[in-house]
Amino acid sequence: MTAITDLLYSSPTLIIAVDGYSSCGKSTTAKQVAARLGYAYIDTGAMYRAVTLFFLRNGVELDDADGIRRALDSISISFRFDPVTGRNETYLNGDPVEGEIRMLYVANAVSKVSALPQVRQSMVTLQHQMGKKRGIVMDGRDIGTHVFPDAELKVFMTADPLIRAERRQAELLAKGTIVGLNEILENIKKRDHDDTTRAVSPLRRAHDSILLDTSYRTVDEQIEWVIQAARERMTQLKEKISLEIVSA
Repeated sequence: MTAITDLLYSSPTLIIAVDGYSSCGKSTTAKQVAARLGYAYIDTGAMYRAVTLFFLRNGVELDDADGIRRALDSISISFRFDPVTGRNETYLNGDPVEGEIRMLYVANAVSKVSALPQVRQSMVTLQHQMGKKRGIVMDGRDIGTHVFPDAELKVFMTADPLIRAERRQAELLAKGTIVGLNEILENIKKRDHDDTTRAVSPLRRAHDSILLDTSYRTVDEQIEWVIQAARERMTQLKEKISLEIVSA
């Protein structure tokens, strides 16, 4: 009886997939949603950026299948929460790389690296392992369509390209990096094209996702919007579980 009571009164644990275009606020929103819900946060974009950084540092050629396989076999990616900064930090083979993977030279190369079938297969396998315990918020390009197609909540984020470029420029300026707005805008447009036209797991909106346009929403509004959607989904699943128990 205790097990049934627990099912009736506890909140279902969700897998929340957050997909969308670059610089829409996916990572910022997903991190805060995870913190509010007490879930684990997994930044898949950072995973692909970390692989890209490794390839660039080690001169891995994108047409060298054997070299790519050896590189992937030697890569370890992990995330740690830094209580001082309040940020999730990305580690590549034990070294902190959060700052470097956000640099423009990595951003310019990440779409081609992430489009490689070997790279995607390796990262998706790792993402599946990370999601086995559920209670996660994972953001990326193909989480709701490919990595976790059965996720209980799928959010697809979009925003006007110029607004996204302005946000990205502000982020870089805050880190002391000066880049022209037109250069950033062109980079964003190129990434959009590469992400939506790649042969393997292209960026597209899942048919059962909910659309969140962040063009004119604050970060706090974005977070509250997703939190509310998660709570509504939990309520729906709880009601479904209750009906199934009563009908059994």
